[in-house]
Amino acid sequence: MTPPRRQTVTTWVGNVPVGSSHPIVVQSMTNTDTADAEATALQVAQLARAGSELVRVTVNTREAAAALPEIVARLHEVGIDVPIVGDFHYNGHILLAEFPETARLLAKYRINPGNVGAGQHHDANFATMIEVAKAFGKPVRIGVNWGSLDQQVLARLMDENARRGSPRSGTDVMIDAMVVSALESARYAEQLGLPHHQIIISVKVSSAPELWQVYRQLAPLCDYPLHLGLTEAGMGMKGMVASSVALSPLLTEGIGDTIRVSLTPEPGASRKLEVEVAQQILQSLGLRQFLPQVTSCPGCGRTTSTFFQHLAQQIQDYIRDAMPDWKARYPGVEDMQVAVMGCIVNGPGESKHANIGISLPGTGEDPRAPVYQDGKLLTTLKGPRIVEDFQALLEKYVEERYGRQEVGA
Repeated sequence: MTPPRRQTVTTWVGNVPVGSSHPIVVQSMTNTDTADAEATALQVAQLARAGSELVRVTVNTREAAAALPEIVARLHEVGIDVPIVGDFHYNGHILLAEFPETARLLAKYRINPGNVGAGQHHDANFATMIEVAKAFGKPVRIGVNWGSLDQQVLARLMDENARRGSPRSGTDVMIDAMVVSALESARYAEQLGLPHHQIIISVKVSSAPELWQVYRQLAPLCDYPLHLGLTEAGMGMKGMVASSVALSPLLTEGIGDTIRVSLTPEPGASRKLEVEVAQQILQSLGLRQFLPQVTSCPGCGRTTSTFFQHLAQQIQDYIRDAMPDWKARYPGVEDMQVAVMGCIVNGPGESKHANIGISLPGTGEDPRAPVYQDGKLLTTLKGPRIVEDFQALLEKYVEERYGRQEVGA
């Protein structure tokens, strides 16, 4: 059962609506040098094709800011119109003022209150960025990060805490400071004239329990859309598990309107994995459907052959590769359930429960693979072309089941 979402206003980021009445948005971020327009446009396109609905890029130098028009032009040439978000730290007030075309083309600005300047410069620099956002009608994400927390706010709350009869822990004060920094910055942006519905907030930490604490504290205090993410989640299995553990409780409580999985990629590896993990978190929680789910068993002593493992991987890859075409031609195909099972114990039962499933023979079993479609035995495959034959049956099923919906639409 889908949990009730926390109620928020709607913020439009380009052509993507963000807020409680809209699907939770998957976003990602490039790791190219933004000044390299060709490399950055290529990575943005890869992320968008993988399913990232917003893509953030670093805008840290004049060269990076100057490259944005070319990046957007290159993306339009290949038919990619994903909203681009500019990530600003330290010098955003300078770059947005000096490069108005870049300010116009970006769909949203990410501002970190802890990195806009200190002392008397803080409010002036922040105000400059908000004035540009107002001029171009752009939303802003107030992105507080515990690694770069506004020290003035933290010092103020630490002093207040020290005067308490029973001082709170340093962690609790830091959580308070993050919430206060985010809300004070949002209110200041509104005082400067930025519309209430053009503000998104994030308060990101790298510890799952503290992420739960800060968002549970923030969520009831405002109706801005919230962006979720475990910052510096890590590499590989650690990053995927940590992000899943951190985001899932909040999402099941209805907290969160956009998410990012901040994985450290292996050297030279594709950035797409963070998009796929974010999609899988939402899909596993029943919050969104992105592509058909493949059910497959873990294997045991009955499945000493690795053939079913290879088949499960091949079918999963086949579905992901086919989805861009399927999604355009076959509405609803993302809800399809596919089963690839390895022996007679659970194979037939799981295959019958799926829309289409195959039950491969285990060790010592009859070398035949029954295929079930919508709960009924469709055919039995055998021989060296089981993979190709099952893919053909899968393609036929998609066309017949979901193509009819398209014709009748």
